[in-house]
Amino acid sequence: MKRSRYNEEQITTILRQHKSGMATADVCREHGINSATFYKRKSKLGGLKV
Repeated sequence: MKRSRYNEEQITTILRQHKSGMATADVCREHGINSATFYKRKSKLGGLKV
């Protein structure tokens, strides 16, 4: 199984950026991830807080 490039803290930071009002496409472009990956991580880790 492929290891993730980002740890959970970094993923929650990315999700927080989106929640603060940034567009999904902009967040994905900035961090170099696919929108499908973003939504998959959001469904798994959306409720976590660091």
